[in-house]
Amino acid sequence: MSDSAPLPPVQLLSEAELAHAALSTPLLARAARLARWAGPDTRVDAGGGLVEEQLPAAAEALGLTGDDAAAYAGEAWRVALDAGLVEIADEEAGTVAAGEELALLGGSPHDVLAVWQAALETVIADASVPDLDGIVDALDEGGEVDFSSLGWDPEGEADFLDGVLGNLYLLTVSEGGPGEAPVPLPALAASMIVPSDMGEPTNDVLEQVSDAMMRLDDQFRLLEPVGLVEYQPVDEALMADAEEEPAAGPVDEADVSRYGMVRLTPLGAYGLRARLLEAGFEAPAVGELADKGADALLDGTAAFPQGAAQAETEQWLARRESLAAARELLAAARGADAGAPLRRLRCQQALSLLGPEAEPALREVLDDPELGGLARVWLAERGAADVPAPSQDMIFWLTIDTVAAQLAAEGNSEELQALVEGLAQQHSGFFAEAWRVGHPDTADVLEAMGRLHPDKKVAKEARKAAFKARSQHGG
Repeated sequence: MSDSAPLPPVQLLSEAELAHAALSTPLLARAARLARWAGPDTRVDAGGGLVEEQLPAAAEALGLTGDDAAAYAGEAWRVALDAGLVEIADEEAGTVAAGEELALLGGSPHDVLAVWQAALETVIADASVPDLDGIVDALDEGGEVDFSSLGWDPEGEADFLDGVLGNLYLLTVSEGGPGEAPVPLPALAASMIVPSDMGEPTNDVLEQVSDAMMRLDDQFRLLEPVGLVEYQPVDEALMADAEEEPAAGPVDEADVSRYGMVRLTPLGAYGLRARLLEAGFEAPAVGELADKGADALLDGTAAFPQGAAQAETEQWLARRESLAAARELLAAARGADAGAPLRRLRCQQALSLLGPEAEPALREVLDDPELGGLARVWLAERGAADVPAPSQDMIFWLTIDTVAAQLAAEGNSEELQALVEGLAQQHSGFFAEAWRVGHPDTADVLEAMGRLHPDKKVAKEARKAAFKARSQHGG
């Protein structure tokens, strides 16, 4: 995942809803309960963990039973310590006291989310660490861990999990992605292992994907209790020894859900976005432009997918009176710079959300060479009376501007190809006139039309027109 281009915007729940979800997560709830349970008699070891004889009482305080109760209690204590819900009062005596952050759990949503984010960092760090049963054997003479003997690269493991979580975030927020649907674990593992230009994966690569799935299965089991994901683990039968008969009978390879399914929660989207921002990624959220000017809205939504651009624009319009909003949008849409056509397209889409009260603003720009065409389209679509017919020059200018905007927004898409074919069909002499249009993108648009049109004869006309347009403007 590159950090150079902005990620698609995410639609987040309100901070109040997210804070409620954070307080409801099993791990933070347990950590808070242990922080309130701890008292003068609570003892910790040199690393701040509960001493072994304290674990049964801690598990009982959490209402945990079974073989894993002590381990769950130890994990909750570690989260409480790292998130500042408890602190070491006296290192020598191994005593603890309530931490400053504990009071924040009863504070503002923002405070609650800050504590949850600290808990999340602890769990993600833990999830990057393999099961270190052999750690004692890996101690060197100086008492340091020899990671190479464990076959573990701490930095590589952390980077791998960060990459997986980044890909899960990207899949979740991308338009046309799974959205709220869960992602199959094999697909997520493959996104990290299989090169994008590889056709049929080799057996070696498939084995790497399988190993990655098993690691991720363990990691997502750890990440679910902190509320980052909802996870359906890999079917235990699939992990049975290959020489044994699987407990659940033969594997149905068509049932992908048996291989693990993971979904990023709304709280998880909030948490991963915060981590991405911290790492220097541009990770916008819908609603961030609502209190900014129309220029920031049109520029900011330029690279947004259509659905996100509309959601952002709706929030922006909701804060403004329609007529004033229309005037501000139209003023911001002017310009001859490279981003101007896409700005005008976003302006046109924003104006389409306004009712008849915006009409005076559109009539005011009927004579504007850059805005007169889109104003006529808006008025005509609403059946307005007395709309002057556009000049031939205005029709051609608007056509070039529209194609330039679509090129900037989508590149060589099927929709754009259909638009190009339709234009050439409607205007038989289009290319004979279009090269004269005084639009800064005329030559580029005609060149693209030549590239996109399936009819070789029409494509050749477009390329000739592009050459004339470049000659006319000296290059």
